[in-house]
Amino acid sequence: MNDSAATGTAAGRIIDCRNLSAGDTIEASYNGQLYYVGTVTETVPDLGMFWIHEARTRTRKLLDPLALHVVRLQSADAAPDATGGPNAEAGQ
Repeated sequence: MNDSAATGTAAGRIIDCRNLSAGDTIEASYNGQLYYVGTVTETVPDLGMFWIHEARTRTRKLLDPLALHVVRLQSADAAPDATGGPNAEAGQ
């Protein structure tokens, strides 16, 4: 395991919510399936979890970084397109 994955830094998996800040855009997946894309609104270090505003459903979600594979997106990757998702193809 590389250092970034072990510490939950931007280059790898986030495993500690203290490595996130309000405004960070994340993707959360489980078993290779993407479940959530959103913007961090609040971290809850006492619980080890964080809240996001989920882009596709426009709802608030509480996520556990140990239960999901969470990665921070770069700002260019995070720009939503017309359909509201960062990875949707144009015109669909």
